[in-house]
Amino acid sequence: MSERHPIIAITGSSGAGTTSVTRTFEAIFRREGVKAALIEGDSFHRYDRSEMRARQAEAERSGNGHFSHFGPETNLFAELEQLFRSYSETGTGKARHYLHDASEAAPYGQEPGTFTPWEDLPSDTDLLFYEGLHGAVVTPQIDIARYPDLLIGVVPVINLEWIQKLWRDKHVRGYSAEAVTDTILRRMPDYVNYICPQFAHTHVNFQRVPVVDTSNPFIARDIPTADESLCVIRFANPKGIDFPYLLNMINDSFMSRANTIVVPGGKMALAMQLIFTPFIWRMMERRQRALAGY
Repeated sequence: MSERHPIIAITGSSGAGTTSVTRTFEAIFRREGVKAALIEGDSFHRYDRSEMRARQAEAERSGNGHFSHFGPETNLFAELEQLFRSYSETGTGKARHYLHDASEAAPYGQEPGTFTPWEDLPSDTDLLFYEGLHGAVVTPQIDIARYPDLLIGVVPVINLEWIQKLWRDKHVRGYSAEAVTDTILRRMPDYVNYICPQFAHTHVNFQRVPVVDTSNPFIARDIPTADESLCVIRFANPKGIDFPYLLNMINDSFMSRANTIVVPGGKMALAMQLIFTPFIWRMMERRQRALAGY
């Protein structure tokens, strides 16, 4: 953690909804005049799209049916840890972009599914903001979770997570339901070993819980809407959280435990604004004092 160069990390698996959380933070940054270095977790995959397909086919031929984007052999954990360490100490570091589609790739003159060259981050940012799969990974070799000043988990209940992934990959990426199901099964060991354990290190977890039947996610016709969901917000350390204020500001919210507030699904973005705006204020105040030498 660093007062001069703070880090915020959003962590959650593919299809969990981390992108929606990122949009909320971007709105806060614009409103509060905060300049953030934005880091996408996909940029720390080890292989580009074509090489990943080749490596996966090779793994399957050798009998490894669980080669996935979730595990250490396909990600640059050490490089991500180095970025967090470097930024916390100096306010800069090396990063790149993963070009997901043609619109992202066109400005660089590259093919979709490739990486841009590594470059230094700008030296005048107020904080680093990471969104991806591995913002809180801890292994015997690396400890990424110790660097973020604010670490947020986005964790829908598992059936909802699968529904969201199935819908996105079928309707946006053109995959068949069978192909998406194969991906879910292939990723399961790495999901259990490298995704789930992260949420024991997060400072705040947001878990979306549908209140409609999702018992068979593989036949769901659509994603449950926000109004068909509740959002469970758990604070690892509730000290300093003004729960009476949140309960007063968010209609139909309630406390389920001493460190947990439940809000209507449609109020998730509002809850994030109310919870995290003061975090950003305090973070920036500490940064200004540290830079001034107080």
